[in-house]
Amino acid sequence: MLTSSPSSRRAVGELYVQHHGWVVQLLRRKLGNQEQALDLAQDTFVRMLRTDTPAPLREPRAYLTTIASRLCGQYFRRQALERAYMESLALLEPQLVPSPESRLLVLEALDAVGQVLDGLGAKVREIFLLSQLDGLTYPQIAERMGLTVNVVQKAMLKAYRHCYSAVYTG
Repeated sequence: MLTSSPSSRRAVGELYVQHHGWVVQLLRRKLGNQEQALDLAQDTFVRMLRTDTPAPLREPRAYLTTIASRLCGQYFRRQALERAYMESLALLEPQLVPSPESRLLVLEALDAVGQVLDGLGAKVREIFLLSQLDGLTYPQIAERMGLTVNVVQKAMLKAYRHCYSAVYTG
């Protein structure tokens, strides 16, 4: 769904004409793959259409680089996630391997969780994962990380708020 104004869409169209080839080359250097670079370049401009792009941009290539680099990072994270998931599936007995449809749903869910967690600061994310994945108590996390229990509690509250916001308001 497009949320930008008609003038913003025109501005993005002009940016597309002027800079699409440059964005493709930037992404091709990062990805080493022309087809994937074309896909992410397209996603870069679609992302701009979904938001109100400030116009006129003083540094359009810097703005485009930021968006394209973030999309590239998401792509690499998704690839790493897929590799790790496929490696874990390879360890399963054949009768326990989920269907291709189930695998796709799991990968999409893991990617969504990863995107939410990427929105947390490194320390808050580590505290959250120690609690939620490793099952450590707040005092155990505090001891392991050299923090006070109060700091751990505040970080967990921040993480819970962030997750809630991502799911229910974002």
